[in-house]
Amino acid sequence: MTRQHAEPALHLDRSGGAPLTVQLAAALRAAVTDGSLAPGERLPSSRALAAQLGVGRTVVTDAYQQLYAEGWLEGRHGSGTYVAPGAAPAPAAPAPIEPAWRTAAARSGRTAPSEERPSRSRLRERGLVDLRPGAPWVRSVDQAAWRRAWRRAADLPQTDDPDPRGLPKLRGLLAEHLRRARGIAVGPENILVTRGTGNGLDLVGAALIAPGDRAGVEEPGYGKARTVLAARGARVVPCPVDRDGLVVDALPDDLGLVYTTPAHQYPLGGRLPVPRRELLIAWARATGALVVEDDYDAEFRYDVAPLPALYGMDPGRVVLLGTLSKTLTPDLGVGWVVAEPDLVEHLARVRAGLTDRTPGPVQAATAVLLERGDLDRHLRRMRAEYARRRALLIEYLGPRLTGDTAGLHAMLPLPAEAVAPVVAEAAARGVVVDDTGRTSHGTPTVYGLVLGYGSASVADLRRGCAVLAALLDRRLGPA
Repeated sequence: MTRQHAEPALHLDRSGGAPLTVQLAAALRAAVTDGSLAPGERLPSSRALAAQLGVGRTVVTDAYQQLYAEGWLEGRHGSGTYVAPGAAPAPAAPAPIEPAWRTAAARSGRTAPSEERPSRSRLRERGLVDLRPGAPWVRSVDQAAWRRAWRRAADLPQTDDPDPRGLPKLRGLLAEHLRRARGIAVGPENILVTRGTGNGLDLVGAALIAPGDRAGVEEPGYGKARTVLAARGARVVPCPVDRDGLVVDALPDDLGLVYTTPAHQYPLGGRLPVPRRELLIAWARATGALVVEDDYDAEFRYDVAPLPALYGMDPGRVVLLGTLSKTLTPDLGVGWVVAEPDLVEHLARVRAGLTDRTPGPVQAATAVLLERGDLDRHLRRMRAEYARRRALLIEYLGPRLTGDTAGLHAMLPLPAEAVAPVVAEAAARGVVVDDTGRTSHGTPTVYGLVLGYGSASVADLRRGCAVLAALLDRRLGPA
C-alpha cells in the first residue's frame, strides 16, 4: 500500500528576526495544535520538506530534532517521521459565536424544515412500512438495459462546450416520446433538458419572475413549488383547489404566473376536466399570466381516458414541466421544459449565466433508454404493476379513498381532529404516512392522509393497508 504523508501549509518569513529553524518548529507545533496535523499522521521527509520550503535540509532536520525532544514528533525506523500520539492538547472550548450561515439564513427570511424526514431506506431497515407519497418502485428497472445505457454513454466523447438546452439527440427523442405519450406535437426546438421538475421551475422563475411578482400555487399543493418560487423573489399566493383540481374562478387577476398539476393534482388527486382547462387558458389570455403545467403523474391513469395537456391547448400561454423521476427513478435526474422556441432560447441563456446544466453522460444514457425502446417497455410494465397496487389499496380502503384514478397516490379524507391520532397510532403499529399538513401553505383547509403506493413492496403495502383499515374502522366506524 502506498504511504500518504501530510502536507501542512507552512510559511517561513525570511525577513523576520527569528531563525528559520525556530520558525519551522513553531509552525509545526501550531499545525498539530489546530488539527492541521493529526496524531499518527506521517510528515514529509526532511529532504522533501526542505525542497517544498526552499530551505536547506539542515533547517528541517534541526526543527524535527527539536520537536522529537519536546514529544511532538516520533521517528519510526525505516518508515519516517510521525506526529506523536497524544501530541495535540485538548482544544479549549471556543466562545459561543453565532455561525455566519445562521445569520445569513435568518436575514434571508427563508426557512428550512425544522427536522429531517427519515429516508425510505432507513425506514425499511427498521422494518417499517412507508406509505408516504412521492417515490416509484425502482426495483423493477431492467438492470441489463440500465447497464447497457451507461456503457454506451461512457463510450461517447466528452465535450468542452455543453449546450444549455441539452443534447440535440435527447431533445429529439423526448419530443417523439411526448408526441406518443402525451399527444403533444413538438420538436427539439421546444425542449430544454433539465435535472427534474424542481430545476425546470427554478429556471422559469429565474428567467421570468421579478422580485415581488405574485405567483399562484395550488392550496393544498406541492410545497417545493412554493419554496422554489419564493426563493426567486415571488410573493406566493395560495390558490384553492377542489376534488377536480384548480378552481379557476377563484384565481386573482394580478398573478404573473400560476403553477398547477392538472394531470393528477397533488395531493387531492383531481384530474382537471376539459371545460375547466379551457377556462384556465381563457383566464391566462385575459390576464396575460403564464401557466406552468407540472405534468405530475400523467403517465399513470386507471379506468379513465387521457386528458389533453394544457400546453397543447395554447403553447403561447403554457410552459410544461416533466420528469423521469416517477417514470423510472429519481436517481437519474432528468426532466424537461416544453415551451415555445423563443422562450426555450431565453431560458437557455439564463441557465448558462447560472452555470446550471444537466450532466452530459446522464443525458446520453437517457437517450439510449429512449432510442432502444427500454423506457417504453418499462412504462408498460409499471402501468400494470401500479394498477395492481392501486387495486390492493382499494380492496382495503376503497370506500374511504378519493383521487385514485391516476398516479401513485390517493387521498384519504379524515375529520380534522382525527388526523394526528391516526398518524401517531399508525406509526406505533409500524406504518408511516403523510397528512395534508405538509402540503398546505398555512393552516390546512383539507384534512386527511396522502397515501403513496409506489415505493413499498406489495407485501408491505398489504400490511400497511390492513393496519390502516382496522385502525379507521375502530376509530371512525365502518366505511
